[in-house]
Amino acid sequence: MSTQATGTFKIDSWDEADEGGLARARVTQTFSGGIAGAGRADWLMAYRADKTADFTGYLRVDGEIGERSGAVVFRSTGAFDGKEAAGPLEIVRGSGTGELAGIVGTGTFSAPMGGEPSVSLDYDFE
Repeated sequence: MSTQATGTFKIDSWDEADEGGLARARVTQTFSGGIAGAGRADWLMAYRADKTADFTGYLRVDGEIGERSGAVVFRSTGAFDGKEAAGPLEIVRGSGTGELAGIVGTGTFSAPMGGEPSVSLDYDFE
């Protein structure tokens, strides 16, 4: 039986560079709630002429999920529709450290322009 953690995050920095049709962003974030701590992400984005995009990347969070602390890496592939970036999250198997060793799970995130970004995760331990 899995446990659900929900939270919010804020983007502390966004450093984006166009790499010839693809853009790469290095992002730092602060998470709070059921997922709390410092996050760093690398996103690779393919923008369209209408400024929407598809993206893929990895996010590492150092902090706490529920009552346990450590670090974990998430993988995501999502889309930006011009108003909101959203997509699924999947914990990279074997990436948990400290009390998060053995964590597995999936979830979603949403980052609306001008709104509060949120994250939801259903997780368990192997």
